[in-house]
Amino acid sequence: MELVKKVGKNTIYKKRNGRFAVQGPKNKWINGEEKATILAEAGLIKVSVKQAAPKEEAPAAEEAAEATEEAQPEA
Repeated sequence: MELVKKVGKNTIYKKRNGRFAVQGPKNKWINGEEKATILAEAGLIKVSVKQAAPKEEAPAAEEAAEATEEAQPEA
């Protein structure tokens, strides 16, 4: 692994396959969202934000479907 830079107490390495590894204090490896945050702050990756809008629209669509069922008279 190749040393890329040191950010605060963390050390960032680049692996041979092009991915990054982050080593924290006391030589512990950092993974997950914390790793992504550190790499984004260092400017090595771009993190996209998940949109929560589809989750909020789903209940509204269900309510609209129920409202149309109630509005139709039974035959």
